[in-house]
Amino acid sequence: MTGQRLQAADQGLADHPCPPDGRTGTTAPDTARTLAGLLADVAHVDEVPVDSHFFNDLGADSLVMAHFCARVRRHPDLPSVSMRDVYRNPTLADLTAALVDQAPPAPERPAPEQAEPAEAAEPSSAADTSGARTSAPAPPVRGRPHYVLCGVLQLLGFLGYAFLVAVVAARGYDWISAAEGLLDAYLRSVVFGAALFAVLCTLPVVAKWLLIGRWTVRRFPVWSLTYVRFWLVKTLIRTSPLVLFTGSPLYPLYLRALGARIGRGVTVLSRSAPVCTDLLTIGAGTVVRKDSLINCYHARAGVIETGPVTLGRDAVVSEATVLDIGTRIGDGAQLGHASSLHTGQTVPDGEHWHGSPAQPTNADFQPVAPAHCGTLRRACHGALLLLTIVLVYVPLGVGCLDLLLSRMLEETGVGGQPTAGSVLYVGVLVVTAVTFFGGLLALLVVLATVPRLLGAFLVPDRVYPLFGFHHAVHRGIMLLTNRRSLTRLFGDSSCIVHYLRWIGYRLTPVEQTGSNFGTQVKHESPFLSTIGTGTMVADGLSLMNADYSSTSFRVSRTAVGARNFLGNRIAYPSRGRTGDNCLLATKVMVPVDGPLRHDVGLLGSPCFEIPRSVLRDSTFDALKEGDTLRRLLAAKNRHNAVTMAWYLFSGWLYFFCVALLMSSAASQYPRWGTVALALANVVVLPFTILYFVLVERVVTALRPPQPLFCSIYDRRFWRRERYWKVPAETYLHILDGTPFKGAVWRLLGVRIGARVFDDGCSVTERPMAAVGDGCTLNAGSVLQCHSQEDGTFKSDRIAIGAGCTLGVGSFVHYGVTVGDGAELAADCFLMKGESVTEHTRWAGNPARPVPGGGHPRPEPDDRLPGHRPPPDAAQPALRAGPDAGRPALHDPPDHRGGA
Repeated sequence: MTGQRLQAADQGLADHPCPPDGRTGTTAPDTARTLAGLLADVAHVDEVPVDSHFFNDLGADSLVMAHFCARVRRHPDLPSVSMRDVYRNPTLADLTAALVDQAPPAPERPAPEQAEPAEAAEPSSAADTSGARTSAPAPPVRGRPHYVLCGVLQLLGFLGYAFLVAVVAARGYDWISAAEGLLDAYLRSVVFGAALFAVLCTLPVVAKWLLIGRWTVRRFPVWSLTYVRFWLVKTLIRTSPLVLFTGSPLYPLYLRALGARIGRGVTVLSRSAPVCTDLLTIGAGTVVRKDSLINCYHARAGVIETGPVTLGRDAVVSEATVLDIGTRIGDGAQLGHASSLHTGQTVPDGEHWHGSPAQPTNADFQPVAPAHCGTLRRACHGALLLLTIVLVYVPLGVGCLDLLLSRMLEETGVGGQPTAGSVLYVGVLVVTAVTFFGGLLALLVVLATVPRLLGAFLVPDRVYPLFGFHHAVHRGIMLLTNRRSLTRLFGDSSCIVHYLRWIGYRLTPVEQTGSNFGTQVKHESPFLSTIGTGTMVADGLSLMNADYSSTSFRVSRTAVGARNFLGNRIAYPSRGRTGDNCLLATKVMVPVDGPLRHDVGLLGSPCFEIPRSVLRDSTFDALKEGDTLRRLLAAKNRHNAVTMAWYLFSGWLYFFCVALLMSSAASQYPRWGTVALALANVVVLPFTILYFVLVERVVTALRPPQPLFCSIYDRRFWRRERYWKVPAETYLHILDGTPFKGAVWRLLGVRIGARVFDDGCSVTERPMAAVGDGCTLNAGSVLQCHSQEDGTFKSDRIAIGAGCTLGVGSFVHYGVTVGDGAELAADCFLMKGESVTEHTRWAGNPARPVPGGGHPRPEPDDRLPGHRPPPDAAQPALRAGPDAGRPALHDPPDHRGGA
């Protein structure tokens, strides 16, 4: 192999005659020769026969082919090629034929006019426009003064909130402490807790109506004064205690109080609360599954754009979906899991769509039958839930806090004789150590017993009505067994299979690899979760053990076949049609119809077949068997044990420091009053940030993350696992939408430019990511600088140019370069090795360039039965205008009414 550019043989080209290429005026053989030369350069081979399979014969992989696609796109005489084209046409002959047969792109559909960017120019009603994007966004606020002023105002808001909490807590604690007897203390705790709960629930509603009024379709720059009001309302809405009530009848009432038009009998299971609630309409009898993103706004090129989202009557929004602004789902329509609607898309009444962006299908995403669930049942469930919180959880929380604080003050001598400072530290150390490590052991005991007792009340595949005893049992099991701290502790180690078995997973027999599961695994019923022998799972697996309608649910077994590999961010339904020896790529939409797939890979949404494995991924297969495996696995287990101990120690040390801070403030309360508690509240957040930044710096001090290609039994990979586990990153989301997050990213090693707007982006390997000036990173976007396939680990850098926009829920893989001013659409999956040309727009899963900034052309896959061609092959059906089909908010059918 010389890497020299060589052309394919003329004889091979002559065997595959094609009509002239109407796009470039050249013949198909000329196109094939050019493609062969480019592929020879990229793959470093001497010859590329036209009938050679890219993966099986040439030994190429997706990274090589992504570089090939980038080279083709830069060639002026060739049509654009995407990874989907490569996988669907895996030889030069097939690819050439597909390219020359492509129809010219449809002319760009003119976008409807919108409000001017000026803050005073707003439509009078939320229904005045579809929210479709204009060709030129409003100019964002430029200059450092606006940026600094926004940060100062946000900081003042935080300080005011911290002081208010301190005042309320101090007054409440004084009043409860003055109680005479246990009963009096309990009653006072109930009264104070109920009042505090009511205030925290109503504060976002009051702030929204005072600061914003009614949301309308509008556009305003980030860092402006309008944005400060927007951020404050968004923060209060998403930190309200009522967000924890998703899935209950109380949550739709909360959304109604915020201005949303919610019909009767609506069930919302997603914890991602919408912000611009006046622009949200949900018809009667609709169900929205968990992990769905419906914000009613997005950011683009430094500008916040708000727009309506309309869900019709009896509609279904499945799990892990994204609905951008200006979208609509009609009456009785369904949107499948791992799918998205882009601005301007409409799912017509009664149709089923899936994919990103969505397109029609025949698959059914709501297989559960309805049940009797009337208004009386919902009202009783909501009332019982409130009473449980006020009469049980709140007094219990107040009592535990009082007991813990009193115990620490007693140990330190506060309130009695003065003691030395060392006694203060020792007392807090003992109490926090017993609480932290004792609580961990107690939790493991509870997880092994209580969910199993509750599980006896649920029969698989039986339909139960919502908001009854069985529903409460199901939610109790789900909430108890999905403990993120424990999956993070045991994940990426041999202990994870024992933990999952402990809580109810069926994993027998297990082929131990030391990395069977990542640190993020969740489910709806552990007792109905089965993972086949030899299967490995990366982070972000969600097992969909339950099916829902707006009135009923049922639990079913979800089984993943043997010898599979599951990538990141996969929602696996109970009816998933995959069997043994499958590769499920990152963010793939697992099919629920058609034949049972086996011995293949699946990529994209909607999914299509790719090779199960390539030559590069088998580089380290010799390490996965025999004495070599036993020796390396034992070494990995020892390294992972140290990592787990480090994780526990760093978590306890943080708990100890915060407890010491609070106990010190409490000890000074008689002297300084509320000021002592307020200062402690203010200090907690910056201390948290600096503490975990320091932890991460210590972990990476000697060996920061670097590009890697190695086995999972390589010590460098074990260090990467330690990097993922020990430092926390959840605290970063407290800073979403503020100028302070960029500063913290820099402390963590991200090479980030000036005035970057980050509304909730996650970066897995901070030192390996670069983000240019003025970028816009939307909520739910991810920069992941690594990938694992079976026993092979690959990692490389990501470079995002200046002025780029990452859409809501977009995902960028490793080895990617994004040019200046480029835009990734909502729910976009940019595959590894891609090179995005500057000032272009990419969309889809996997992502591909979009001519004219519209939607990707739907591409039906004849290998995946159940697909129905869309009515307009060039572009999904669009609906716009003031009559965008808002559904009637009337009662559901008779089987859902009554008591």
